[in-house]
Amino acid sequence: MTSQPSIVRLASVSDVSENKPLRLARRVSRMSASAVREILKVTEQPEIISFAGGLPAPELFPVEALAEAHKEVFASEGRSALQYSTSEGWKPLREWVARRSRSRGLRADADNVLITSGSQQGIDLVAKIFLEAGDSVVVENPCYLAALQSFSGYEARLVGVESDDEGMRVEQVERALVESDPKLIYIVSEFSNPKGTSLSHERRARLVELSRRYRVPIVEDDPYSELRYRGEPCAPIASLDGEGLVIYLSTFSKTLSPGMRVGWMVASKELIQTLVIAKQATDLHTSTIQQRAVAKLLETFDYDGHISELNRVYGARCRAMLESLESRFPSGTRWTHPEGGLFLWVELPEVVRGEALLEAALRRKVAFVPGAPFFASDPRHNFIRLNFSNQSPEMIEEGVKRLALTIEEQAS
Repeated sequence: MTSQPSIVRLASVSDVSENKPLRLARRVSRMSASAVREILKVTEQPEIISFAGGLPAPELFPVEALAEAHKEVFASEGRSALQYSTSEGWKPLREWVARRSRSRGLRADADNVLITSGSQQGIDLVAKIFLEAGDSVVVENPCYLAALQSFSGYEARLVGVESDDEGMRVEQVERALVESDPKLIYIVSEFSNPKGTSLSHERRARLVELSRRYRVPIVEDDPYSELRYRGEPCAPIASLDGEGLVIYLSTFSKTLSPGMRVGWMVASKELIQTLVIAKQATDLHTSTIQQRAVAKLLETFDYDGHISELNRVYGARCRAMLESLESRFPSGTRWTHPEGGLFLWVELPEVVRGEALLEAALRRKVAFVPGAPFFASDPRHNFIRLNFSNQSPEMIEEGVKRLALTIEEQAS
């Protein structure tokens, strides 16, 4: 008698609950949407005067020079540019970054440089190689929102240190180091996002001293320092480091184009090798075409002259916003006075909540970012962030006028 094959009954669709949720990782519960990205969906409407996003002015993008650089890359090295490449990045571009870094006091050659997909990837890679669930990260309070998102995504505990007009209150950092045993200190050292303030030289030196004493690395995020409109430049924190404890991040997003997504990290060679391995698991390498186009551009393009033009235009827009705030904002408000960057930070009367103010302001066709999401701890709702780089002085004046009227209504 021929044996019959055994029949295994598979569960039918009807056997499985259609409403059973997918089992996402625990860390997803700590992730939240970016308040800035969500607001930008609204502010894409052309009639909105937007002070919301940290957007460079598109009319200042070097479109023709970048188009020519891409054309030259395709003409002379197109097949190589379209191929896979090394995770570290295109060597001529790393060499340019190293030279630029040395001119600012950093100890760097090409092997100290990793090209990233924007400096945001650099933050994520650092978090990836340092943080276990429950580890602490010391941050300035308020802090760059996307850094908070990245650290929270790795289930880190955020330890906020207060700030003032000279940046992070470094005298509070030592207590945080002792009490929290953190893995990292994160800071936007120059023209911070969201406040527009810069860490003073004395505080930079003190922060490096604390990093050495407690052996806690500093992540120095520096996307804005080229954009200075007044005052004297301050040396990067990384230039004060002789022990490989500072991981320096920067980007071409604010000077050439954010759409290209080309940034970089400067760190010790040992740490770069670990970061390279982490990057290989993320995207293999940053766009080869974009890296080569940037490197080709920098061979002949007057990059410093381009930055001077950015500073002329953005400086005028910054002054226009400060003058408009001074003449129109009601009593009970105060704001930072940045020497560069893209933002300033406004404190509102206690009775005014940024979220309600935004809802009312949108009815007047003006937008900004409420301040509460930027706080790592103890969020305060009577703050807002304003961007001045992406509007003309005339539109800045009109937008501030509308916003001032809205604040007066909310405060009454």
